Amino acid sequence: MISGLTKLDQGSITSPSGFTAGSTFVGLKTYAEDKLDLGILMSVSPCSVAGFYTLNQLKSHSVTLDQERTINGRAQALIVNSGIANACVGHQGYIDASHITEKVSEHLGLDKDDVLICSTGLIGVELPVSLIKAGIDCIVQKEDGGHDLARAIITTDTRTKEIAFSFKHEEKTITIGGVCKGSGMIHPNMATMLAFITTDATISPGLLKTMANKSVDQSFNMITIDGDSSTNDTVLVFANGESGCPEILEESPDQSLLQAALDQVCTFLAKEIVRDGEGANKIIEVKVEGANSREEARSGAITIASSTLVKTAIHGNDPNWGRIVAALGRSKCHIIEEKIALYINNICIMEAGIPTPFPRDSVVAIMSGAEVAIRLNLNLGSETATAWGCNLSEEYVTFNSAYTT
Repeated sequence: MISGLTKLDQGSITSPSGFTAGSTFVGLKTYAEDKLDLGILMSVSPCSVAGFYTLNQLKSHSVTLDQERTINGRAQALIVNSGIANACVGHQGYIDASHITEKVSEHLGLDKDDVLICSTGLIGVELPVSLIKAGIDCIVQKEDGGHDLARAIITTDTRTKEIAFSFKHEEKTITIGGVCKGSGMIHPNMATMLAFITTDATISPGLLKTMANKSVDQSFNMITIDGDSSTNDTVLVFANGESGCPEILEESPDQSLLQAALDQVCTFLAKEIVRDGEGANKIIEVKVEGANSREEARSGAITIASSTLVKTAIHGNDPNWGRIVAALGRSKCHIIEEKIALYINNICIMEAGIPTPFPRDSVVAIMSGAEVAIRLNLNLGSETATAWGCNLSEEYVTFNSAYTT
């Protein structure tokens, strides 16, 4: 844990001051007694907001609307549904998203342009607007509603993913909380994932965007499960200033602490997505160090983490290190074979480009655990990058062969 940061017990997206959430079930997902599929996040005051969106050329109409509304760096509320992606349904999807946010604005007494919308679920299905509007009327905002919101946004996830930290600033407390969903169709430049982060810090939209971009780039943009990315990927970061602390300014000590907290939240949530990968039971951490540039280190790390052959080897507890270096070799990372060092869970497998004798049975045993760490030192420069992936199992194939049936 970074010095000065405190992890909150039962922390959620509504842990920061001034944020509330409410959720309900409207029938977008298959019914079960404890299911939720529609939620609203709201701040008591307007927020600085930073948004990051899918690079897929086929975007959800909910994404398109949010991109337009976050240009000015301001928002106050968000409605999110799970079960239907609102993608590939023609212009009606944009109209539906607009009507839903207008209903939320009436329900909460806000300007409709200050309401954002996120959707996740099946592609090619229109949102049942009348059902959603009726559900909005049933939603009650609660200060402790963050946990229910975490349940409302999940689809194939096996569990909710949420966290919060706090730190002191000018004798007052600043809190930052986050929630996300995602377990499949995950690849760098985000994936089938939604992530929402809130803080009660006071910060300008421009500085928030800069800081959030750094955190997103080294977390959500460095995870992979199956090589696919989605039409709906969205990360939204809200700051409402309700802590009463002085404004966070660029290059101040307090900016460093807020950046550290934001990094912690994003990294935790990103790793939770990988840990909950469809059919997965292992998380793979790939660290490439000693690269000539950050871009090369990132390419090497994510190429290895996303390699199907590496992922299946990890699934079988097989120290087939040749697959690791072969994946490195096809990345955009400059390498010199005679300089490469490779470690699996800190056991040296290769040194100066030459295989080293290693206790195979011991490596197999430690690879059977829930976390496998791969570290490569290229011994060429000073840049480092880390990516996260998961094993590829028979369960993944079985699940995704019948996703809609």
